[in-house]
Order: sequence, then C-alpha cells, then structure tokens
Amino acid sequence: MASVIEKNQVVTFHYTLKDKDGNLLDKSVGGDPLAYLHGHSNIIPGLEVHMESKKVGDKLQVHVTPDKGYGQYDPDKRFLIARDQLPGDIELEPGMALELHAEDGETLLAAIVAIDKRAVEVDANHPMAGIDLYFEVEVMSIRDASAEEIQHGHVHGPGGHHH
Repeated sequence: MASVIEKNQVVTFHYTLKDKDGNLLDKSVGGDPLAYLHGHSNIIPGLEVHMESKKVGDKLQVHVTPDKGYGQYDPDKRFLIARDQLPGDIELEPGMALELHAEDGETLLAAIVAIDKRAVEVDANHPMAGIDLYFEVEVMSIRDASAEEIQHGHVHGPGGHHH
C-alpha cells in the first residue's frame, strides 16, 4: 500500500463542496468515497495539486478559483437555438441537458434555460463555471494503480470505470 499520494496512484477520498456563501454544492459523505487516478487530470487541477503528498487520514480544506476549477463563466456559451433545429419528438423542459453537435464536429453539453415557440435558450457552461469552490476533503485510501489503469488513464473497479 502506498504511503503518500503521487502520480499513478488510485486515491479515494470523501469531500464536501460548498460555494463562497457556504451553500452545499455536492458531497460524497454519507455515500461512497470518490476514486481517481492521481496525475491524470481525473479531478479538477486546483484540487489535485493539493492532494499531492497527502496520506491516508489527512484532512484538508481547499479553496479552488474558477481558473483552476471549471473555468470562468463564458456568456458566449449561452445562446438561442431555433426550435425547428431540435428534434420535434422530444419534450423539452428547462433544466434538461442536451447534447449539441456543431458544424465543426465539436460536441457540447448544454442545459435548457428557457423555451418559447420559436427558440430554445441553452447554456453550455459547466454548472460550476465562474464559481469559487471550497472543498473539505478526507483521504480514505491510497494504492498503486494497475498497469491497465495507468494505460487507460482512469480507475477501474469500485468507484471507477467498468469495461
């Protein structure tokens, strides 16, 4: 078993995530811990850098700014789509996620903001874009990654990806 977090190790941790006003955004506490492969960009950079060299049982509080989290909010990623450009057989509603395909082949995930008879307003920003994030983290386990996990760039098995 590994003693400190470094590249190519599988780490599990519990976290609580809040915004600057203390509002709960997400948490793993009360459920399964999050597992990730350290050093492979499986978690946001501003959190991963603080996990380096930590040990099982370590608790930390981490403030992550948007540039090291989900990016700044980009108003250009909020736009209108003509209603007839979307499939007519789907019942659209605000908050619904859509997968959009641009002419250049890029795929965007967007949330529906508003709908009227002629257009649908969508927002392709990450829901946490532009938000300062405040994590409380407890390291639960550290182990060496398998050769397959390193090759694939993510954790396999419990808490990870299943092939």
